[in-house]
Amino acid sequence: MEGGAGMEGQPDAEPGAGQQLEHQRERAEDEWRLWQAGQVRSWLHLVSAVAQWVLLLACLIYLGVHFLRPSKTQSDKGLWTHIRYTGRSTRGAAVNLTAESGPIQIRNGSVLVPCDGLYLVSLRSGIYPDEEEEDWLKLTLQATSSVLWEQVVHSNDSRVNLTTVLYLFEQDSVTLWTSSNASLSDLSLSLVLVADNNS
Repeated sequence: MEGGAGMEGQPDAEPGAGQQLEHQRERAEDEWRLWQAGQVRSWLHLVSAVAQWVLLLACLIYLGVHFLRPSKTQSDKGLWTHIRYTGRSTRGAAVNLTAESGPIQIRNGSVLVPCDGLYLVSLRSGIYPDEEEEDWLKLTLQATSSVLWEQVVHSNDSRVNLTTVLYLFEQDSVTLWTSSNASLSDLSLSLVLVADNNS
């Protein structure tokens, strides 16, 4: 009888174990589905984040190009001149400069300052004193009534490289002089109004 009871109890245990296995399998499938859904969500979040960054970068590039590009009206208002010259200079005579570009006028080799203000001045050149004269000379940038800048140039160190800001007055005539005859090579002179008296 005990054996029979044991035999009768055994079939009862098998369905319980089967249900437990079925339950574990369903739980594993649920966990797998949840994991897959989490993976899909993570992937969608990643794609969304990348798309947002790309869009933000495109907006920043557009704004940067838009604001860094000077508008036509701004460039038309700016006062500047750019001069290039290669040739001779004569002692006691201003170098005969002519404008290559820019709205500031050049008259008789002189830059005419259009208004009071701060000007960015850039001057670069190779200067070669005549051999029969001294092996050095003075290069002078002069306004109507005052010397703005002066440099001694030696034949063995003939490059001039000046970048400075000067306050210039309306109706000043800016000229370039050498203290002796010389050859000027690839001279480049630029004046740009940085701030006028009204700003």
